[in-house]
Amino acid sequence: MIWQIELIILVLVVLFGVGALFTKDLLSAAILFGAYSFMLCLLWAIMGAVDVAFTEASVGAGISTVLFVSAVFRTSRRTKD
Repeated sequence: MIWQIELIILVLVVLFGVGALFTKDLLSAAILFGAYSFMLCLLWAIMGAVDVAFTEASVGAGISTVLFVSAVFRTSRRTKD
């Protein structure tokens, strides 16, 4: 595949990961984590590991994100920091 697309996806993976770590809003962190997992899924698919990409999409970007968002709605949304 074109290396520029791979580089863009890799940069997005890093940005979403760092953004999820440093954001104070828990809902934003959960959504950024879902975007991180989805970009990682694309990266796995580009590298040819389609089975790993499918697992990352279903578990990482799907189920985990839904569970994190539902947990945020059952607790307070902002941290006390």
